[in-house]
Amino acid sequence: MDIDTSIIKASAQWGLQVESIRRDIQIAGSPERCEFRFVIQDKQDRLYVLECIFDADLDRKGRIIYCLDYLFQTQLPGINPYLRTKRSDWIVCCDNRYWQLAPFVDGTALNRPEYVFDKWRGKVMADFLIGLRKRSRNITCVISLPFFSITDYIRDLIMQMKVHAPGVLGEIGSPIHLIENRLMTVHDRLPTAFCHGDFHPVNIIWSPNAVNAVIDWEFLGMKPEIYDAANLIGCIGSEDPDALLGDLVIDFIGNLKAAAFISDASREVFVDFVIAMRFAWLSEWLRHQDTEMIALETVYLNLLTDNTGMLKKAWGI
Repeated sequence: MDIDTSIIKASAQWGLQVESIRRDIQIAGSPERCEFRFVIQDKQDRLYVLECIFDADLDRKGRIIYCLDYLFQTQLPGINPYLRTKRSDWIVCCDNRYWQLAPFVDGTALNRPEYVFDKWRGKVMADFLIGLRKRSRNITCVISLPFFSITDYIRDLIMQMKVHAPGVLGEIGSPIHLIENRLMTVHDRLPTAFCHGDFHPVNIIWSPNAVNAVIDWEFLGMKPEIYDAANLIGCIGSEDPDALLGDLVIDFIGNLKAAAFISDASREVFVDFVIAMRFAWLSEWLRHQDTEMIALETVYLNLLTDNTGMLKKAWGI
């Protein structure tokens, strides 16, 4: 059976009559999160994103669906939940494939890399994380969630790099030394919270002055409380290192501090955690064998490490 016919049959599980499959509409977020996905338009001209998901991802997709539904029920702005079928299922099997459906959310494209100096985005993103923290306090009472340790991840990555990328490993001795001697000694005692897991501006569907939706929750779970904030700042600086001292980052951190979002224990290693998060991105570039990005990431890791004192002072951390 051809893909279009399967899409039409799967959509019918949600009671939708497909008018057209909108291959002309670009979908935000990483296409690697599913086997394939399309925007569909129904007879009432409503738009949805229909995703065909891998069998091996069913448990993880189920957790994401439950978490987004939980957060949506708390009325947290920026949540675009998946939809139930006519039989109240979130995931359906049709034509030997698994499917899930969400409303399509349109947005305004980021003006990359200039957006990293937009002060207003700092407050908007801080407000989302503050709201997420408040609305998710009891989420583990109803959903079992994994804990992720970035320091364990870095240990494993170093072991792999010793075999597969010793040259790259040799270029990041200073960042590794910092992580091993400062962050790894306290990481497991840091306060934890529910986190998005990959929070940065590209995983936000923007309006001209606000957040329409936060997307790509594939790595959600319980993590050190500063995980999302550190990942965001690291991503901002990777676009333009000067932005680490720019209005967006300064306003973002200022709003988090005003909300008592960062504990004293986390504040002590906040800059270190920003550096640690870049190892996950280095792993991604290594996985894709992207030599240009590997080279840029090693330079960035060393830049952050060499300027930890200056960043700590500038951020008031």
